[in-house]
Amino acid sequence: MQQHLKHCLLLALMITYSCFLPAQQPKRVIILGLDGFSVPGFKTARHPNIDSLFAHGVLSLSTRPVMPSVTLPNWTSHLTGSGPEEHGITANNWLPQQHPLEPIATDADGFYPSIFSALRAQIPQIKIGYYYNWKELVYPINTKYIDEVSFEDSDRYAGNYQKAYEFIVRNASTPTFVFLYTVHTDHAGHKYHWMSPEYITAIEQADSAIGKLVTQLKEKKLFKDTHFLLITDHGGNPKTGHGGVSMDEMQVPWTITGPAIKPMGLTTMYNSNKNTALVIARLFGLTALPGCWTGVVPAGIFK
Repeated sequence: MQQHLKHCLLLALMITYSCFLPAQQPKRVIILGLDGFSVPGFKTARHPNIDSLFAHGVLSLSTRPVMPSVTLPNWTSHLTGSGPEEHGITANNWLPQQHPLEPIATDADGFYPSIFSALRAQIPQIKIGYYYNWKELVYPINTKYIDEVSFEDSDRYAGNYQKAYEFIVRNASTPTFVFLYTVHTDHAGHKYHWMSPEYITAIEQADSAIGKLVTQLKEKKLFKDTHFLLITDHGGNPKTGHGGVSMDEMQVPWTITGPAIKPMGLTTMYNSNKNTALVIARLFGLTALPGCWTGVVPAGIFK
């Protein structure tokens, strides 16, 4: 009887202790960013690797960019959970010391609070990588919160994909967040026009790079516990490019997959580029978010 009582007390203590354990965090989250990736481009290009990767996740083809439908305001919104009216980035020529609209909040260094700073504050051991090939992209981000920053020029991106993979492998046992971006898709739209053969080829080239990365992660057994997001900033009008309010510019693909995500497939849920940072915060189990963020977690995407 006494032995049975000890066993019950021990079991009760174990259950009580388990209630106070922190929620299990994902080992890694990877953002795949393709600049200027339009919905017509998504529907026209062949992208078998993207299709396979996100087949059991959530796909939106009606996500709204913030306005204006240009690059720097939208990527900043993805990473800061806010719109230009809050973070203050209203054009591609924004500079930390030269801009007309002040942000509503900043850190000690004058930068608007980002997902990078939020992760670093609550998960100090996290490893964060940032890979890009459009030099202005990083200007609104305080890189002191990031462990590895890599820039590739002349629209090249293969080197960054490899660096990101090596960063993930090095930090396989640590919570990891990777932002992996390429601008070559957008530049193909500007140079040859959206929906041109060259633009479609640029999307298909990106799909091949994504497929190679996924294969590498599977070979290292780093795939199953990874969450992936594929996001973009704006679409493009074949006649006018982007920056306007046509539906080709103001609707974009947004897709996510991973162990915590429901296999919803194509959805018409409300979504905005402002929501991405909040989804990442939810994946990592952050308990507090910057009060200036205005995005929301899209309804129903988590298991």
